[in-house]
Amino acid sequence: MPLFESFGISSSALTANRLWLDLISNNLANIHSAGRPGDPAAPVYRRKVPIFAEQLRQAFAADQGNLPARGVRVISVVDDPAEPRMTYEPDHPLADPATGYVAYPNINLANEMINVIVATRAYEASVTTLNAAKDMALKALEIGRG
Repeated sequence: MPLFESFGISSSALTANRLWLDLISNNLANIHSAGRPGDPAAPVYRRKVPIFAEQLRQAFAADQGNLPARGVRVISVVDDPAEPRMTYEPDHPLADPATGYVAYPNINLANEMINVIVATRAYEASVTTLNAAKDMALKALEIGRG
């Protein structure tokens, strides 16, 4: 592995985990957003989830003297298909006139907080890896000077 390739791998993980944290914060910000199912004028917020893909296989297939991209990337952001949480609130302005139910996103606060912890730990691990690679590069430069 070339000396500076580990910087690219770590930075791709930092970027992916940062996006994941942004999506989680978006989900938490919209946890109480009301909507009306089936009404395009008042849609129900859907929880956003990132889909990650590793780039190692693609890198080996494309490695023809170039420096291929290795690491992780977000291939898409998808909406959670879970049905909205229905709450009986007949006085709410977005309540279904026939049933009196209001639709809220099916976002579980505990699951989102666990995802925050996982994404934060993954981010921290990538920073540690980046710092270790930087230290090794600096040591290699010191050896070369000596």
